[in-house]
Amino acid sequence: MFDWIGDHLLTIGILLVLAAAVFAIVFSLIREKKKGRSSCGCSCAHCPMAGKCHSQAATEKK
Repeated sequence: MFDWIGDHLLTIGILLVLAAAVFAIVFSLIREKKKGRSSCGCSCAHCPMAGKCHSQAATEKK
């Protein structure tokens, strides 16, 4: 068992780094969504889904 871990230590390390990056991205997207911010970063003027992702009051403020 320990030989396998030793042989694949670099692969395990890379996997942990990638998993941490994915977790950070998902956590950031969830936090921004709770704050009411859009993940695209653009204005919603020409977006066909503008009425679906934001409430009517939020779009009227802009």
